[in-house]
Amino acid sequence: MATSPPYPTHPTGPADGAPRQRAHWWRRRWVRYGALVTLLAISGLVILALVRQQTGTEGFLVGLGLAVLPVPLLIAAFRWLDRVDPGPWRNLLFAFAWGACAAALIAIVANSFATRWIATATADPTNADTLGATVIAPIVEESAKAAAVLLVFLFRRRDFTGIVDGVVIAGVTATGFAFTENILYLGTAFGTDQLSGDRGFMSVTAATFFVRVVMSPFAHPLFTVLTGIGFGVAALSAERHHVRRVLLPLAGLLLAMGMHAMWNGSSSFGEFGFFAVYATFMVPAFALLTGLIIWTRQRELRTVRAELPAYAAAGWLSAPEPYALGSMQARRIARRYAARHLGKPAARSVAEYEAYATSLAFLRHRARDGRAGADFVVRERELLHELWRRREIARPALTYAARAAAAVPPPPWPTYGYAPAHTEPYWQPYGTATPYPAYNPYRS
Repeated sequence: MATSPPYPTHPTGPADGAPRQRAHWWRRRWVRYGALVTLLAISGLVILALVRQQTGTEGFLVGLGLAVLPVPLLIAAFRWLDRVDPGPWRNLLFAFAWGACAAALIAIVANSFATRWIATATADPTNADTLGATVIAPIVEESAKAAAVLLVFLFRRRDFTGIVDGVVIAGVTATGFAFTENILYLGTAFGTDQLSGDRGFMSVTAATFFVRVVMSPFAHPLFTVLTGIGFGVAALSAERHHVRRVLLPLAGLLLAMGMHAMWNGSSSFGEFGFFAVYATFMVPAFALLTGLIIWTRQRELRTVRAELPAYAAAGWLSAPEPYALGSMQARRIARRYAARHLGKPAARSVAEYEAYATSLAFLRHRARDGRAGADFVVRERELLHELWRRREIARPALTYAARAAAAVPPPPWPTYGYAPAHTEPYWQPYGTATPYPAYNPYRS
């Protein structure tokens, strides 16, 4: 076996043999995770009881069955956007749970309280409902959803590195919120139809389903994504830019509130107000944001192609890998190649290799821009270790993919563990390859 190159040096913490100080009990990970899970579970139970109370059991079940339909499509869409450097599923699960449970509970309680207070103070229930929908609800709901993005930004900073991460966390949070809200609206509509006897396409349930699930499933994600973009741009800013890192998320949040208020107020613009706002603002905004996200993803791929050659020159990667890792087509070819020759576990190993290599490129890019944290060297060592563990499966697949994606006819491709004598150095079987040189983490 080829020997692993020496890892970059990193701080070892306390002096040799010195005991580490034990963290206070409230700082331990299991305590924080346990508190968060408990909070979300309690919020979920309370919101479940409130929604069921307002819709009835039958209405709740109908609303649940209809509201769940767009959720897999939206989650898949946000996961597709995050393909270059996919974040861990636990962040997405937290975001969805926060939106569906905690944010929805905050919104129901705060909106109801504010609307009743306005109605009592003004003695005008109709005006209170309008004011609550167009002013109170956007402020409360967008703030509640933004809390999830803020928590990931603060406590999972390693996974929050740019605009795409902000978009994905914000979008999944809003998807969870819309899911709970749709249960409430659809369940209430079903109850109305039960009392009036309406059925079919002319029913209130059908109209509500068409507006909320068919025409505007992306409405809540679109609003909150603006907040996520603000946090994403803040993540790209150096830590010394404190004002920018505060103002950018606030600006995104204010834009989200403004668009949400315009959407909620569309019904007051006349008979066709909803369609006017939909066509004039929602569709163009959706198109612009989609274009921005795709451009950002292409920029991430360029970063991968620009930063990884330094690791290839140091021997941590083979020569074709930076190109392959900077191309979504080549990545897909590599996974398929590994699956075809060694099965699905090998494809998963290649996918993990691609993710770690991308994180390594982003880490180096942040260090180049002066945005790397104090744990840069430790994190770099961890990523290089994960790459080295998977190299024997991933390297042949990525080398093949680089040639295939570049439309260059590859030479006769060896099976894993074997290479003919006429191939280039990085095509040698790993068991006979010369040791890679040591890598200097401070080399530019």
